[in-house]
Amino acid sequence: MTVLHAGDQLDHYRIEALVARSGMASIFRAADLNNGQVVAIKIPHPEVESDPALFDRFRREEEIGRLMDHPGVMKAFSDDNRSQVYMVMEWVEGRLLRTIVSEQPKLPPERAIRITERILGALDYIHSHGVVHRDLKPENVMVDEQDNIKLIDFGIAGNAGSRRLTFAKFTPTMGTPDYISPEQVKGQRGDARSDLYALGVMFYEMLTGKVPFSGANPFLIMNDRLLNNPVPPREVDPTITPQLQEIIYRALERNPKNRYASARDFANDLQHPEQVAVADRAEFRHWKNRRTPWRKKALFYALIALIPIVIFGLLLYVARHS
Repeated sequence: MTVLHAGDQLDHYRIEALVARSGMASIFRAADLNNGQVVAIKIPHPEVESDPALFDRFRREEEIGRLMDHPGVMKAFSDDNRSQVYMVMEWVEGRLLRTIVSEQPKLPPERAIRITERILGALDYIHSHGVVHRDLKPENVMVDEQDNIKLIDFGIAGNAGSRRLTFAKFTPTMGTPDYISPEQVKGQRGDARSDLYALGVMFYEMLTGKVPFSGANPFLIMNDRLLNNPVPPREVDPTITPQLQEIIYRALERNPKNRYASARDFANDLQHPEQVAVADRAEFRHWKNRRTPWRKKALFYALIALIPIVIFGLLLYVARHS
């Protein structure tokens, strides 16, 4: 039963409203009839249950939600007596960060810093428990009226022994390309620093109203981050301080070894920007030089070379059939 309406009962939960529907699941607001607690119920669509990879993602999200206990991480509740497959989670009042940045593309620096610091607090907790989110983006962060946050959707989260998300196997259901780290694009598993890279992209977006890398399709976007430097944030908005720009660049280092080593280090710089030394980066001088993948260039020139051959062939065809 995946079609539910307000007033319907699912085991000992009374459905109050459908609040969201995605390609993988429907989420309902419900009340626990045993104690009156308001909860969120996530029910996977039938195609998810029949797909081992997607169903594994659903189960992983529930498992991590049960294990984590932090105010910045969505909690899932244990309930083994169910008549069908679904997940029971805490109900959170608030909006997705994506909704906020869609309505107000450039957030005031104080608010962008506050939200980023609170996300870092949650990341510090999950990383200290061996969990890497691996799909951090504005769609996976809930924000309440006081800018408290909740990380949600741990479907592709993993630990040192988990399977990796590869470039070749990238699909829209596994996240958006704007926030994936360079090492994940290359097919590497990624670690806590991959989450910090994704948050660096989000911080850039909150301050400038733009994502740092772009392209006509997901693969070009991911290639762009491997080959090019982002537009310096201060070029987009000169009111951004040199220290905040430096913090963004440290989070967006292409090589994870040069990136922030931990969420705590990232947060410390945000809390003490006056102590951040601004580097003389090559990225400032060469960001306008844009490179494209050599395969794309080769294909482009090959197509140009084929044009006269195609035209000659058409003319020959017309001549023979006229």
